[in-house]
Amino acid sequence: MSFFTDLAHQYIDGEWRPGKGSWDIIDFNPFNGEKLASIPVATAEEVDQAYRAAERAQQAWADTNPYARRTVLEKALRIVEEREPEIAEAIVAELGGTHLKAGFELHLAKEFLREAIQLALRPAGQILPSPTDGKENRVYRVPVGVVGVISPFNFPFLLSLKSVAPALALGNAVVLKPHQNTPICGGTLLAKVFEEAGLPAGLLNVVVTDIAEIGDALLEHPVPQVISFTGSDKVGRHVATVCAANLKRVVLELGGNSALIVLDDADVDYAVDAAVFSRYVHQGQVCMAANRILIDRAVEAEFTEKFVAKVASLTVGDPADPATQIGPLINSSQAESISRLVDETVESGATALLHGRADGNLVSPSVLTGLPADSPVLQQEIFGPVALLVPFDGEDEAVRIANDTPYGLSGAVHTGNIERGVRVGQRIHTGMIHINDGTVHDEPIVPFGGEKSSGLGRLNGESMVEAFTTQKWISVQHGRSQFPF
Repeated sequence: MSFFTDLAHQYIDGEWRPGKGSWDIIDFNPFNGEKLASIPVATAEEVDQAYRAAERAQQAWADTNPYARRTVLEKALRIVEEREPEIAEAIVAELGGTHLKAGFELHLAKEFLREAIQLALRPAGQILPSPTDGKENRVYRVPVGVVGVISPFNFPFLLSLKSVAPALALGNAVVLKPHQNTPICGGTLLAKVFEEAGLPAGLLNVVVTDIAEIGDALLEHPVPQVISFTGSDKVGRHVATVCAANLKRVVLELGGNSALIVLDDADVDYAVDAAVFSRYVHQGQVCMAANRILIDRAVEAEFTEKFVAKVASLTVGDPADPATQIGPLINSSQAESISRLVDETVESGATALLHGRADGNLVSPSVLTGLPADSPVLQQEIFGPVALLVPFDGEDEAVRIANDTPYGLSGAVHTGNIERGVRVGQRIHTGMIHINDGTVHDEPIVPFGGEKSSGLGRLNGESMVEAFTTQKWISVQHGRSQFPF
């Protein structure tokens, strides 16, 4: 596909060029195995070139009138709107997203671009009083300089853009490394959008590479002051460790093991709809997905029957078919891992109300219940179409089970009494929780992030200003200070 081959390059200092590595990253369609593109990997030397280009370009960009920076973001939004059908097709092809998923991702991407446009004008300074006569304390909000962004494969266009656009709007330069399974939608496509929008060379660099080639060069390099990483908690811990050793700030958006709680007074039909979407959207490859569905025993039988029936009706197949609701997992390793997890969990005592099977990278949905309380699967993130149904007796037990996980990203509570739901939600140790809704939500101005092993820091809205700027104190002495010697 020319769309992919045209973008199958590194983008460094405004130039499209092949990587200098001795091997290629192959970009495959996860549904049919079609080779979309072949990209020679970037080396550590090229990572250095990208960061140095960003460093050279950044100060002039920071000095640019924020209204002019805003204009570039406005052009980028128009380009995304004009190219939306083409970008949607790329999402379907490169990551196996369904048409529904592609539309969902692009809708959010446009909303986040609109918010980034406003962010260009958001940073505000302060003048603070001083105990010293004649002194004026000015506090300036300034860009951090250069930001390194590492994005995942599941929502690559959105989750790259989500850090890249605000960082640029606030006067920073960026080096972006997309996931090797989605190098185009998560990387070079953004470079093309911003290039056409008139972003000066060097401010956005995209390096398509792998840790096997560059090691920790992206993290250890002296130029970036902030690393924004979205991915697994295992890799996130490594990122945090390396950045701490190099005194860099991090924003970590990591995995989840969210609970969707169905209380005894919930609208069961509505809760079923919310739970099915929250678990199976994009084949369950979503950090906010409802891994665990907790059901009060008073409604367990009704909920379970309706939930299983709805899941069994989902269409599994070619994501290019608009009727498909569940497409392929990102690669064969993920498909094999999910299938093995289901088999092992059933062998350990769980009951499979639906036992999904793999057909290539397609994995049909599983619904498991009767899990032993010490089942390891209850403690982990499941990045695939597997739902765990867990009964409980009363709110206190629901809260205990929901909190019994190393993660704390999202969640939901379904109830006929909204304030009851809020009270339960306040007891769940999670960064985000939704009353009478699904677990998969993101909005441009609300703080997005998790607790415990689900990450550090927040993104969106004012949190972007905190993430990608720093404060600088300049004092002015209008009189004369008195010095003791």
